[in-house]
Amino acid sequence: MTAPSDKAEGAATRGPRRITVSVDAMGGDRGPAAVVAGLALSAGENPDIAFILNGDGPTLETLVARRPGLAGRCEIRHADDVVTMEDKPAQVLRSGKNSSMYSAIEAVHDGAAEVAVSCGNTGALMVLSMMRLRKLEGVNRPAIACYWPSRNPQGFNVMLDVGADVRADATDLLQYALMGASYARNSLGVTRPRVGLLNVGTEAHKGGNEIKAAAELITAAQEAGQFSFIGNVEGSDIPSDKVDVIVTDGFTGNVALKTAEGTARLFKDFFREAFKATPFARLGALLASRQIKSLITRTDPRHVNGGVFLGLNGTVIKSHGGADATGIAAAVNLAFDLARHDFNHRLAARVASVTAGELPGGAATAAAKAEEGQTR
Repeated sequence: MTAPSDKAEGAATRGPRRITVSVDAMGGDRGPAAVVAGLALSAGENPDIAFILNGDGPTLETLVARRPGLAGRCEIRHADDVVTMEDKPAQVLRSGKNSSMYSAIEAVHDGAAEVAVSCGNTGALMVLSMMRLRKLEGVNRPAIACYWPSRNPQGFNVMLDVGADVRADATDLLQYALMGASYARNSLGVTRPRVGLLNVGTEAHKGGNEIKAAAELITAAQEAGQFSFIGNVEGSDIPSDKVDVIVTDGFTGNVALKTAEGTARLFKDFFREAFKATPFARLGALLASRQIKSLITRTDPRHVNGGVFLGLNGTVIKSHGGADATGIAAAVNLAFDLARHDFNHRLAARVASVTAGELPGGAATAAAKAEEGQTR
């Protein structure tokens, strides 16, 4: 099968069209008020956006009525139940059909919305999304991709998986590379993304059998997938300008992401304490206020909020559970941009064009080696 060209995959869409985003309004730690406030911010930036709000009808009607910018742009779908952070995914599968999360995903399944956004339970959101939207053909395990601030010209790198599944074999990592490259190409405009495999060192002999097998598979898929594989990368390379897409399993990726978020908050606190320490420090902060604000904004996790579920027959965005209005607006803006560029259709074409069975010689051998290593 011929792979879609960069031009086809990244081509500009036709004129403006209204994009409908389905939102789980009840799943966040801050409640529906923060969600509606975030939607109002996004609506002010995107005149072609509309919303389906899923949750407690009377509460949402009251909140929306207080936001003139949302007038005529919101459909409210009542849902009696809320998926909590403590709910087990299996429990949600059995009894979650009346929840706001299920309703949000169902709107995408039915075609009423192009994309869904939720601040809720990640595991529950993934299993409901897989149940209602199904996986793309050729995808074993969907992944969550996020933006990572970097020194690249586009300002961000893409990292996946950051929490969809703690396991990933060599074939899964190959699929993550394909999906991550497509995401970087369409969302960041990187024509030929550089893909790196997160490891404990850059040397080819480092890592376990799965990592080594994945490196062979990804190397073989470079041309068909239209990306450049630069080999292994270390944790210190994640924000660097040597790579565009970092591929890893969900356990490692989630630990790295949460560590970075905590470190960013720590440095923000350090800056505040340092600039309040003395009168001269306060004067320096005043003189450099514009630069300081720019730095804080660039490293603020709220402005890159939103992990994309890649590998489904539909686009789902997972917002941070504790996101405020600014963070929710960032997640909704990301959802709007991906839907506007028909990203999921392009991703499906990319994955379908390169499967493990169609790779050049050596792919099957690499996968077999990994399986052999696991059974020893």
